Amino acid sequence: MSNLTYVRVAVPFALRTTYSYSIDTDQPILAGQRVRVNFRQRDITAIITEVDTTETLDKSKIKPILEVLDTTPVFSQDLLQLALWAANYYHHPLGEVLFSALPAQLREGKSLPTHTYWELTVEGKGLPEGALKRAKKQNRVLQHLLKHHQLGELDLSQLDIQKATLKAMQDKGLIKRKEKPLSAEQASSADTIFHQSPLPLNPEQQKAVEQIRYHQFGCYLLHGITGSGKTEVYLHIIARALQAGKQALVLIPEIGLSPQTFARFERRFNTHICELHSNISESKRTQNWILAKNGQAKIIIGTRLASLTPIPNLGVIIIDEEHDRSYKQQDSFRYSARDISIYRANKANIPIVLGSATPSLESYANAIHQRYQHLTLTERAGDAIPPAIHIQDLKGKKITAGLTDETLQKVQQTLDSRQQALIFVNRRGYAPALICHTCGWCAQCRHCDTKMTVHRQPAHLRCHHCDRQNTIPKHCPNCKNHNFVTAGFGTEQLELELQQMFSGIEVIRIDRDTTKTRTGMIEKLSAAHTDQPCIFVGTQMLAKGHHLPNLNLVVIVDADHGLLSPDFRGLEQAGQLITQVAGRAGREATQGEVIIQTHKPEHPMLELLLHRGYSAFAKELLQQREQGQLPPYWFLTSIKAESKRAANAVECLKVAKEILLAIQHHAANTSPIEIQLIGPAPAAIEKVNERYRYILHFKTRDRKVMHVGISYLIQQMEHHPITKRCKWVIDVDSVQD
Repeated sequence: MSNLTYVRVAVPFALRTTYSYSIDTDQPILAGQRVRVNFRQRDITAIITEVDTTETLDKSKIKPILEVLDTTPVFSQDLLQLALWAANYYHHPLGEVLFSALPAQLREGKSLPTHTYWELTVEGKGLPEGALKRAKKQNRVLQHLLKHHQLGELDLSQLDIQKATLKAMQDKGLIKRKEKPLSAEQASSADTIFHQSPLPLNPEQQKAVEQIRYHQFGCYLLHGITGSGKTEVYLHIIARALQAGKQALVLIPEIGLSPQTFARFERRFNTHICELHSNISESKRTQNWILAKNGQAKIIIGTRLASLTPIPNLGVIIIDEEHDRSYKQQDSFRYSARDISIYRANKANIPIVLGSATPSLESYANAIHQRYQHLTLTERAGDAIPPAIHIQDLKGKKITAGLTDETLQKVQQTLDSRQQALIFVNRRGYAPALICHTCGWCAQCRHCDTKMTVHRQPAHLRCHHCDRQNTIPKHCPNCKNHNFVTAGFGTEQLELELQQMFSGIEVIRIDRDTTKTRTGMIEKLSAAHTDQPCIFVGTQMLAKGHHLPNLNLVVIVDADHGLLSPDFRGLEQAGQLITQVAGRAGREATQGEVIIQTHKPEHPMLELLLHRGYSAFAKELLQQREQGQLPPYWFLTSIKAESKRAANAVECLKVAKEILLAIQHHAANTSPIEIQLIGPAPAAIEKVNERYRYILHFKTRDRKVMHVGISYLIQQMEHHPITKRCKWVIDVDSVQD
């Protein structure tokens, strides 16, 4: 008797449909399983999205599935529905959405990982008491195995055991290594969920915790000034979820925040905690993904992509620094982890907490209009008090590597007091440009419309957009002179200058170039937890949530870049960055000091931010956005096109504009709709990596109109010949040109 079943599968390509296959088996076939199929003469991994016993297509043309890779689905029904919603909302192919959520090893069709554990051998069980007394770590392993019979990989970090210790015991024949399916591993039972007793909360923190409702959906904006103890509130909220037997998902904006977040959570909780981000190995990421999926990892800490992790018993979602733009993917599947998580919490009927000292205007508007519950923390935790902030007018001042003499004196005073200082400049490299002092020639990237950045360690020119590198020329290619000068400054130049000015003082540069290794950020920040005076020089990597207990002085070298930005989001981002960086100062008992260097000390928005705070600043920006018909009051989708020929990209967007205008014209005869189309216009940097980039902005007051318009646009554009000559993408709720 035939057990022929027909399924629809999603493939890992930019194709907006699913495909029919058949399978003849008596084993259960379920949506969410991975399968091996032949697709366009290639054997690939696919994911079953639907199962049916009938098929309306010509059955003779339906290919059979080559292999079923999973006995149980890697995607639950809930997660499949979340992926389907995300694909529809962001108008992205379902297959790419699903495969982006999988660890690389599972995308490649590899088997689910196994769980490695160790047991005592007969010889190990027969050891006399005190036999390993002089080998303390080996004795620790022995005592654990005598009590628990098995030692799993998850126990190694808790016991501080290295693999070398286990190998030594294996070589002696005392223990043996075994494996079993990861799904068979059981989470260790503990008498308490705590390693460390929770810290007492101040009244504001306690009120915030008490307002959370744990078994129903609610979106809470935890708006707390820097240093107000938001993380402690998170820990109390998560403890409540764990006590109810639930799991917790914690999203952080930067990989660099993961070590300190993980360490703090591990100190507090006596439960399995796992990390999901690109700074762990692929095998470890796969293992952690499975532990989350099986409910064994009780706390999942991750960056953007962790929002699509399968978590069967999810009880709460925390999004730290919710305003951060890194939560919005900027290529391929262009989704917002924050917004996907809010939808997920709604469907799971659980609370979600968005935390920030500088909420995004979207979240702040939702709180003002009571769509989110607004929780506020207005005081710094413990004995810490807000820093004193001073604006320093740069006009007419002598400047050395971006710093005035007054600022350098303040740095010296801070070091003399055995405190630490942070010099913030949001530009890496030595200098933004190399210029011939004789003829004015400037080193340009041959592949992008941008200047090459000068680096000194090692000496080279680098484009920070296409990442191409050139040697620094020995003479000007235009006039053949050797008289080069650099324009502007970056973190590398500041580091070198400060090392010369403050000899004997450690200068620690923290940017993307110095934190490439997995432990780079931990090593760089280790000095922050000593009582030694030092100077940190850093980019915005240091502005996000790092606790630097002995930091007393913060200098924002150039506040003008954001204040004068032509992007309508520029002021919002400048206000957030200034507030976040300033908040690193004086987080313990000593009051910190912040110096903001600017050529525009009278800028009205800067004065508003510093004198009346971020809330007043955000409300003023919201009024400007409403008057300008901008997000969050209007919905913005960007249609982006790129090609090696600028004319192709422009033509593509002109076709798109005509299609959208036709929709508006047709609707005007029935029910008028209000949309605005801006462009096509060049992107902020028109050419990147030999490709010209143009943008068409599509604005509307009605979200439904936006989605109907985009859906119709995609249908019409997919068959248009212009799309064969350029790449075009849809960016819903875009945050960056």
